[in-house]
Amino acid sequence: MANGEAAKQSNPVRILVADDHEVMRLRIRNLQQSVPNSTVTDEAGTGREAVDLAIQASPDSIIMDITMPEMNGFEAASEISQRRPDIPVIMFSLHLSEDIVARFKTGPIRGAVSKSEAARDLLDAVRSVLSGGTFFPRKGTPVPA
Repeated sequence: MANGEAAKQSNPVRILVADDHEVMRLRIRNLQQSVPNSTVTDEAGTGREAVDLAIQASPDSIIMDITMPEMNGFEAASEISQRRPDIPVIMFSLHLSEDIVARFKTGPIRGAVSKSEAARDLLDAVRSVLSGGTFFPRKGTPVPA
């Protein structure tokens, strides 16, 4: 095993959580801590903070709410993808209509999870995007409005 591979395996997966609600950031942090070798290293309360932290901290993945002050999640994900296309973004929202999910699939966003389905889907979404894949609700699966 090459030194770079060994270092990658021993370094924890670093997640940036961007949500304007502190309770939701705490919920994601607690869920992510249940995964060995994974940690929430940074938190942002606005879209602008998320962009700045993504550039400065270089997380392995970002979990981002759609509706945030200063810059919404779509705008922040777009700016991050222009400056750091190697960082996958997972949108996390209460409002994941099929139209919104379809919009994600054509942009810089690599996954989407409903906040109401976080316990079931969020860890799988993070694993999927970190392995180079995507994670979106399947068509026909009820998407909470």
